[in-house]
Amino acid sequence: MRNPKWSLPAAREPATEAYLESITIGEHKPLNDRIQLAPYDANWPSMFSRAAQKVRSVLSDGALQIEHVGSTAVPGLSAKPIIDMVLAVEDPRDEASYVAPLESQDFVLRKREPDWFEHRLLILRESDLACNLHVFALHCEESERMIAFRDWLRVQDADRELYESTKKVLATQTWRHVQNYADAKSEIIRKILERARTGIPRNSP
Repeated sequence: MRNPKWSLPAAREPATEAYLESITIGEHKPLNDRIQLAPYDANWPSMFSRAAQKVRSVLSDGALQIEHVGSTAVPGLSAKPIIDMVLAVEDPRDEASYVAPLESQDFVLRKREPDWFEHRLLILRESDLACNLHVFALHCEESERMIAFRDWLRVQDADRELYESTKKVLATQTWRHVQNYADAKSEIIRKILERARTGIPRNSP
């Protein structure tokens, strides 16, 4: 049995309109549409490398960790064609140490969540490179879970297929915000993380 340094995520209430407004920097624009999933693209790892180089070029040693996470980091998995990345910094609250440098590389700070692991979200939207950059402190439990989830799906076909089928069903619905779609996946993500934590694959005897 494994003994990871992270625990299963605590139950979190689905994001309300008021909460999303409170954490959003800039225009709070609803989606009011379905989620567009794309088949796995073999170019996604190289797109991550390009985005990661943008981060390293301005933060240097201040980028304590950069990881490709989310569905675009799992070969064979359909995903929204946006690269998700985890960036670990010394202190996410010290925005002056990383936001302005990243803005010089066309990243834009869009979310600030002091009550959720001091998470910050910056986005990059170039014509051929779209990226969500999630900023946490080093060894933050949430980022460790994101990495563990990725690693598990990379090697566990049954859970990867389960997660993909769940996403495809949810993607057919109309969502006011992308976060509402993400919240709807939380139960299946927790179940998969539970198997990743124990190291016991799905449907094992």
